[in-house]
Amino acid sequence: MGAHPANLAVRFLLEVSAYSILGLWGWHRGGDRFRVLVALAIPLFSAVLWGTFAVPNDPSRSGTAPIPVPGPLRLALECGFFAVASWALYDLRFTKLTAIFGTAVVVHYALSYDRIRWLLGQ
Repeated sequence: MGAHPANLAVRFLLEVSAYSILGLWGWHRGGDRFRVLVALAIPLFSAVLWGTFAVPNDPSRSGTAPIPVPGPLRLALECGFFAVASWALYDLRFTKLTAIFGTAVVVHYALSYDRIRWLLGQ
């Protein structure tokens, strides 16, 4: 289920949403002088972390791992990424969107129970 194309599409949309949320947060919190820099740097840094630290042969990814990490660490990285994006929405006072986004992430991971089990075994 975790590597099902529909589930991968949902995960991709959640990732893109999280990058957008982090960019919006950076725009609002970056101050007048560094607004654009912060709005671009935070999502870019997050994307680099997301793409670099991977579990070798993860069936839901390309299978390559630039920097191989154990499955539980990868799962923690993913959960932390989505938690920070949820917190950023909350910090921006988008409480309803925070609940919607957080619920979507939790449902996605609940439906990805086989991938979670695989990650915890790596």
